[in-house]
Amino acid sequence: MRALLQRVSRAAVAVEGARVAAIERGLLVFLGVYRDDDEAAAKRLAERTLAARIFADDSKPMNRSVLDVGGSVLVVSQFTLAADTRRGNRPGFAAAAPPEVAQRLYACYVAAVQSGCSHVATGEFGANMQVSLVNDGPVTILIESASRNAQP
Repeated sequence: MRALLQRVSRAAVAVEGARVAAIERGLLVFLGVYRDDDEAAAKRLAERTLAARIFADDSKPMNRSVLDVGGSVLVVSQFTLAADTRRGNRPGFAAAAPPEVAQRLYACYVAAVQSGCSHVATGEFGANMQVSLVNDGPVTILIESASRNAQP
């Protein structure tokens, strides 16, 4: 499982021209799910998302978590994070979880984030979404589940 975290001043998601979610200061999280991921990986990745120290305080530019700054989290499913781009020009998606598995693990991740953060918004799983954001920094961090880190 991969979570691409973007520290944002604001972010929003629209589907077919209608806004479905928006946040102010916080994290925009693009979440990719692999075939071999499970609920434990989703929960652990959610914990790591909330604990990631990528917000500034008075002494360091990256010393506080989204929880420390009272920020929001917007989670958007993005199966393309599971793309294999090692060969050719067209990405392969054989490692991506099938939609029914990915949706279940996406929901598990969102629930785990919601258990720790008071303001969590989501995109629409499987929809063609238009995402707008103001990346603060810019700061973009990729975190992966333990099973992803173990592979080359």
